[in-house]
Amino acid sequence: MRKFNIRKVLDGLTAVSAVASASSAAQQQQAGNRETEIQETLQSEHFQLCKTVRHGFPYQPSALAFDPVQKILAIGTQTGALRLFGRPGVECYCQHDSGAAVIQLQFLINEGALVSALADDTLHLWNLRQKRPAILHSLKFNRERITFCHLPFQSKWLYVGTERGNIHIVNVESFTLSGYVIMWNKAIELSSKSHPGPVVHISDNPMDEGKLLIGFESGTVVLWDLKSKKADYRYTHDEAIHSVAWHHEGKQFICSHSDGTLTIWNVKSPTKPFQTITPHGKQLKDGKKPEPCKPILKVEYKTTRAGEPFIILSGGLSYDTVGRRPCLTVMHGKSTAVLEMDYSIVDFLTLCETPYPNDFQEPYAVVVLLEKDLVLIDLAQNGYPIFENPYPLTIHESPVTCCEYFADCPVDLIPALYSVGARQKRQGYSKKEWPISGGNWGVITQSYSEIIITGHADGSIKFWDASAITLQVLYKLKTAKVFEKSRNKDDRPNTDIVDEDPYAIQIISWCPESRMLCIAGVSAHVIIYRFSKQEVTTEVIPMLEVRLLYEINDVETPDGEQVPPVPTPGTGSNPQSIVPQSHPSTSSSSSDGLRDNVPCLKVKNSPLKQSPGYQIELVIQLVWVSGEPPQQITSLAINSAYGLVVFGNCNGIAMVDYLQKTVLLNLGTIELYGSNDPYRREPRSPRKTRQPSGGMLTVASCMCGLSNLYSESVKKLRTSYISLCDINEGTVVPEDRCKSPTSAKMSRKLSLPTELKPDLDVKDNSFSRSRSSSVTSIDKESREAISALHFCETFTRKADTSPSPCLWVGTTLGTVLVIVLNLPPGGEQRLLQPVIVSPSGTILRLKGAILRMAFLDTTGSLVPPAHETWREHHEDKDEKEKAKKRRPVSVSPSSSQEISENQYAVICSEKQAKVISLPSQNCIYKQNITETSFVLRGDIVSLNNSICLACFCANGHIMTFSLPSLRPLLDVYYLPLTNMRIARTFCFTDNGQALYLVSPTEIQRLTYSQETCENLQEMLGELFTLVETPEAPNRGFFKGLFGGGAQSLDREELFGESASGKASRSLAQHIPGPGGIEGVKGAASGVVGELARARLALDERGQKLGELEEKTAAMLYSADSFSKHAHEMMLKYKDKKWYQF
Repeated sequence: MRKFNIRKVLDGLTAVSAVASASSAAQQQQAGNRETEIQETLQSEHFQLCKTVRHGFPYQPSALAFDPVQKILAIGTQTGALRLFGRPGVECYCQHDSGAAVIQLQFLINEGALVSALADDTLHLWNLRQKRPAILHSLKFNRERITFCHLPFQSKWLYVGTERGNIHIVNVESFTLSGYVIMWNKAIELSSKSHPGPVVHISDNPMDEGKLLIGFESGTVVLWDLKSKKADYRYTHDEAIHSVAWHHEGKQFICSHSDGTLTIWNVKSPTKPFQTITPHGKQLKDGKKPEPCKPILKVEYKTTRAGEPFIILSGGLSYDTVGRRPCLTVMHGKSTAVLEMDYSIVDFLTLCETPYPNDFQEPYAVVVLLEKDLVLIDLAQNGYPIFENPYPLTIHESPVTCCEYFADCPVDLIPALYSVGARQKRQGYSKKEWPISGGNWGVITQSYSEIIITGHADGSIKFWDASAITLQVLYKLKTAKVFEKSRNKDDRPNTDIVDEDPYAIQIISWCPESRMLCIAGVSAHVIIYRFSKQEVTTEVIPMLEVRLLYEINDVETPDGEQVPPVPTPGTGSNPQSIVPQSHPSTSSSSSDGLRDNVPCLKVKNSPLKQSPGYQIELVIQLVWVSGEPPQQITSLAINSAYGLVVFGNCNGIAMVDYLQKTVLLNLGTIELYGSNDPYRREPRSPRKTRQPSGGMLTVASCMCGLSNLYSESVKKLRTSYISLCDINEGTVVPEDRCKSPTSAKMSRKLSLPTELKPDLDVKDNSFSRSRSSSVTSIDKESREAISALHFCETFTRKADTSPSPCLWVGTTLGTVLVIVLNLPPGGEQRLLQPVIVSPSGTILRLKGAILRMAFLDTTGSLVPPAHETWREHHEDKDEKEKAKKRRPVSVSPSSSQEISENQYAVICSEKQAKVISLPSQNCIYKQNITETSFVLRGDIVSLNNSICLACFCANGHIMTFSLPSLRPLLDVYYLPLTNMRIARTFCFTDNGQALYLVSPTEIQRLTYSQETCENLQEMLGELFTLVETPEAPNRGFFKGLFGGGAQSLDREELFGESASGKASRSLAQHIPGPGGIEGVKGAASGVVGELARARLALDERGQKLGELEEKTAAMLYSADSFSKHAHEMMLKYKDKKWYQF
């Protein structure tokens, strides 16, 4: 452990005051002496960065495969990702380096391996026998494009069909090509003058492995005899083929076509189909052909012992069904069931009891991979119900607009959320167990609970149990149900400030101990929720409307300097600008006919039934002012011990007492400064001088008017959450929401909170941010939004001798202001006496927008905000009497410390971090985090019983700094900011955990803790387990006696090098894979990166030594066997004469 002396680090650091008095110098020396007592235990070796797990639905899925023995499901995507699913809780994510789309997946059934075919014409063999699967071999085709692959059960020879119509054969053990090739011109009839098109299907006859069925896109199907190397039968059809499937007896097969028909063929009757079916075609009279339908993209033909076979298909609907949802059709005997899906069908597979293709298939379920969902249908129950999906695949049910991550939550929190969430589950699912049940869970090494909260575009909020690298939905809250919904667009009020998704969640503030929840939405609305286990009916929804605006007096001094602005009373027709009311006001207009005093959303005025869980405590809405819509909220905080919620935007700040349902503070950002404003603010339009009024910032004196500050055209820049999800590279994001009235009209784009709005340089598609140094810039003034809020109990002024409740406010111009809170006594008095709010005059400055604030005590421990513990709100009267006597519990250790003890404020901005000693307000440590980029997210987190500052920069670097000395501990280039989704969702939490939304449907979790990285291998589940392969079907006495039954084939004899020769070297190139070395990859700077690289090198060396040992042993064995054979030969021939040989 290392002690830091303040004298060694003071050089070059900036203090708050340029010239310190003798007393402040003495205070600084005293603080320095105390600083030596803080021992920092965190070192660089405690940090290491690696991805842990990925949750959610695979984004843009493209391929599907299932191992019927291991019971593992694999999904490939258009971005080259591979997701493997076993039993609930066993998941794995892999990525092909090329990023090319996965076009097909084939399991080596019960072998613990998987073959993937990619759109860049490569084949890869994945080893699934390790916790983190890796590529063993790759094969790159150079001259032909891969279109279809087929790997027969228990075979090591993979058939690969190409766009040219040829079929090549790959040995999956060595991943080399066989010399045996089926050329398209030999497969089709010689009389045919046209090319048959790409290969769309390959499969061997279930009863004769020597017969290969090849489907060409044009409509030709060929049964190829592998031994004689010629076609036995050719089946021609006018319509293009999409897929082919065998009957298990090998005497019939079925084809699906582009005109919506199915043709069933007898193998030995190639002239015409045995039967033609149009599942969705209208049967016309006079024996005419049915009308053509949409293509049937896939068909499967599965048999049962007890009854009729199943024919399952996707597509094939008639063309007149415009607007009908995609369907899966299940034909069983005379019944046809059409199952509608919510999204387009990418692929489907029928799950069967046997892996053997020559036995009755006995299908029991269908896995349907949709564009945005995974559905399992139970074929064994009437009505074909679906299975309840246990995987966390509904993250994107509505697009995610924000998320928060909490570690080490109270132990009773997850059970409480689960119990209220269990009542929300749908009914009507299949009663059977989830059939994808392979793999084993990892060892749980974490003892703490983790919760992820996601906010969505439809106003819903989901709570997820994220403990031990798993994810399970606990509870869903719909915030939109408090508002009236317009039934059609004509009925919609024109007060919306967004085109769509007016309920989208922007910010979440949650207190896990008290379970109080507060959200800010895109329509400038704030809702406070209280957790309850009892159902209630709220007759009247409590509501407040707030006019959050400000006005600058147009008064100039003789020398041209601006008079410092002061708070002014509210103006306009309604001087009482805060309207506490039980239901929303109707539209009102000011004298010039502009929309005024109208909220964007209309709260329901009918009784609201609220289920157990989160129940509405208060709805707060910002209102339109003189034709100007309210600005979106940029910062939000709630404190359960004080009973207060505070929020701000680029107009100003408002504080609400949610216990008394009153507005305590309503100030423009400029008015927070009082006479200490460091900027010259110029008015936007001439206004009449108003009589200033000073004093306490109580309810009466905080109503401030606003003039024409923003132009109508630029106001229209605000739209919905869309940019929160995706802004493509090269798109220009508006830097400023509020520009001068001379701004040109701009197209509607989403306006992000200011601290998250980087400039997008179109020339190089890279993010950069520039800030003007001129403090007189109107542009700078307009951007000063409230960017950070933090309730705490600390020293508010330099002269303070004891800590007191206060609110620290950070702005986008790097200013930190302190507001003092004077709270009444607890119990009944808290509800009767007002909370007094007053400015402290304390102003601190940093470079860049303020992102995060926290406080340390004299030992360097984190001082958490005060909170009260949760208790049921709807209690009996006796309980309420007891509650009146209670005072909210403040867990701040500072309140019990001696008067002479001090604290440290940790402030992180976009550019730098400072540690400030309190009450002296001396900056004792400073760290410039980045010069060329800016910090997107900064969190003060605990790790290994200590604390640190964790930052994620727009240039892709993740950094951590010790506290309080701000020593750099970790700096790793991890992920460049390619879209605003990452910026909007990245968050750190305690114990070295972090996450972000890696795609619109997936959450990527990572760790920056060395300990977690080391334990990760144990925590990950195992995909491969030892399972016995089922016995092959019995041939039966008569089939064995008279022939028939399955005919086996010695493929080695046909495809091996001795029989077929070597394949052309230029056709495909073999690329050896990494062989499954597990460990941290990627460039990491600093000591941790070197350690990771050294560990990786040791692993590689160990693996190479192991391989060398194996090769040596194999050579010894080979030499030994050669010696034995030579000795036997010598004994055999030693007594024979030359003519006897």
